[in-house]
Amino acid sequence: MPKQWVIPDIHGCYYSLKALIEDQIMPSADDTLMFLGDFVDRGPQSKQVLDYVMGIEQQGCYIVALKGNHEDFFIKAWDEERNRKSFLFFKQANWSKNLWLKHGGKEALESFETDDLSAIPEQYIEWMRKLPLYYETGNYVLVHAGLNFKNNDPFQDEWAMLWLKDYKIIPSKIGNRRLIHGHTPVNLEFIDISVKNSKYPFIDLDNGCYMTNRPGFGNLVALELHSMELKIQPNLDME
Repeated sequence: MPKQWVIPDIHGCYYSLKALIEDQIMPSADDTLMFLGDFVDRGPQSKQVLDYVMGIEQQGCYIVALKGNHEDFFIKAWDEERNRKSFLFFKQANWSKNLWLKHGGKEALESFETDDLSAIPEQYIEWMRKLPLYYETGNYVLVHAGLNFKNNDPFQDEWAMLWLKDYKIIPSKIGNRRLIHGHTPVNLEFIDISVKNSKYPFIDLDNGCYMTNRPGFGNLVALELHSMELKIQPNLDME
């Protein structure tokens, strides 16, 4: 049976991602790699992560790549930079960029070896722009952050899918399936408990790959949806 691997927030940790996929998952041509977003920011190699995932896709491997709030950050900062207007010798401020730089954008910009945001090739921005916000497969719904269950249709709230942290899950509104998400870092013990307990209505897979100075965190994980096998890759980038 083809395997379905879910990989959460990578945050520019290219070597960790490469080791997880090539040394641990070792996917076959029939397997699916499903990413929960936040490919970029915080870690040192956002560009390399994007190149790697885009490369897998171009090779014909089947992937599902969702948009995270950090891709949304990146896109808005880039758009605003391209659309800034000048008055005399002054350009209007790029508030989106200023906010993005404070939340990991600085490291992302450095990975492109430029301090000019508008110089980042449009192909990266358009790839991120087109990413879907959620994916449904079998008994699971995948999303980066969460769903707004106060809505009759939780999938109508795009902000919630990118940013929401605190919410109560109502399984009947998503076909009585389990929600799998990232966005909010939790320790390995909590991930293990939620994976093994099928009564949990959700699985949070984000172990804060970049958080290497915090016990129980700092790993990139992958979950196989049929066997519920969990792979754990210690960070190889934040040394």
